[in-house]
Amino acid sequence: MTLNRTSLSALALLLASVALPGTSNATVTVLGWPGGSEETALRATAEAYNATAGISDADKVELLFFNREGFYDKLQADMAAGSTAFDINLVATYSIGRYAPYMEPVDLGSDAAKTFGESVLKTMQFDGKQYGVPTDLSLHFMYYRKDLIDALMKDDAAKAKYAEISKQYLGKELQPKDPDNWTWDDWAATALYFSKQVNSESPVRYGTVLQMKNLLFNMMVFQSLPRSYGADWTDKDGNVTVDSDAYKTGLELYKKLYDAGASPKDSLSYEYAETNAAYGAGQAATALQWNAAAADLTNAEKTPAVGDVTGIVAPPAGPNGRADHIHGLGLGLNKNAKNKDGAVKFLKWLATEDAALLYARSGGSPALAPDVVAKVAKERPDLVKLGEFASRYGYVMNGATSANALSVYELQAKEFTGYWSGQQSLDDALARAKAGMQDLLKK
Repeated sequence: MTLNRTSLSALALLLASVALPGTSNATVTVLGWPGGSEETALRATAEAYNATAGISDADKVELLFFNREGFYDKLQADMAAGSTAFDINLVATYSIGRYAPYMEPVDLGSDAAKTFGESVLKTMQFDGKQYGVPTDLSLHFMYYRKDLIDALMKDDAAKAKYAEISKQYLGKELQPKDPDNWTWDDWAATALYFSKQVNSESPVRYGTVLQMKNLLFNMMVFQSLPRSYGADWTDKDGNVTVDSDAYKTGLELYKKLYDAGASPKDSLSYEYAETNAAYGAGQAATALQWNAAAADLTNAEKTPAVGDVTGIVAPPAGPNGRADHIHGLGLGLNKNAKNKDGAVKFLKWLATEDAALLYARSGGSPALAPDVVAKVAKERPDLVKLGEFASRYGYVMNGATSANALSVYELQAKEFTGYWSGQQSLDDALARAKAGMQDLLKK
């Protein structure tokens, strides 16, 4: 999607209505990632910055948010047109090369390396230059109901029912396991067992919540399943390999769970928010979800139905072990910024330890250096797991940092959702995905 003149005019009008309370004179406009903990944390951090002694009215910040759907296309259209609607814009590991021509590198100061570490700073670098502050590291957690799993493990009759269900749907008798030892089949068997449509005695309606909407970010959630079976976008010679047995296995498993009723029937319209809502309401036993949700789903005050009984492990294992999609989100400097000095001042402040800890305490997910994350480990244990899982299981698909990476995800979302919804066969979905990827990933 691109912005025409009418849309750009509407955007300009929108800027007048999105300022934080008390920042009507703000002149540094920050375009952030909409929805979820990233927006919540950025709002709290910006508000604190604006209240800091020594910050003049001319350097205070106001926030702007697009919709998630079509976000990156809108951003590229604005930046390519030389937009001055924002001074600071969102940037991601998988899109930094796409936007670098429209941005300026920024010197974050010596404190940045102490706050984040050099490896994390590199998620915001392109051609050896720093293009942003790494505000959030994103990967996936398997969230599960500890109370339900504990009860299942202690009940012999329930174990027998579990084995019967796994034999019927997966072709092999399985026994319940500690979630930290799950394979994808173990997770699938658990999801089936805790689904009313499969097991009328289940204490919850659904065994899991699948994000199946035709949306590129849902492909990032899904792809760790085929990745653990050896999947990649291309082989070492650049040949597209999406039509592999690994992708077939993952796609078929999602469809099997969906068709069996293990995930809500409207899962074909689900993404981040809907998954949080369904799991957070106590309707599901598991959910493969972004790590950003942990601050809400493990908090009894924010999510009383499950906050005290939610456990977190890395995604299940396949024949090739565990795999966890990883990328960084950050904020960088628009080349056409109206207030570059104020923007750089805010970016440098974001890279300090105090600002990063504030962002973390406000629900964000920064990847912090060990001695820094230790200061919030008690209140944000998920950030400790974030670093652990990223280092042990994190991966990036071949081609997933190319200029057309987002277009590849969009293509996969269209074709794979078409298969899951029954609009096309598995072979057709993979053939169309392969053909499109061959064009998008041409060197």
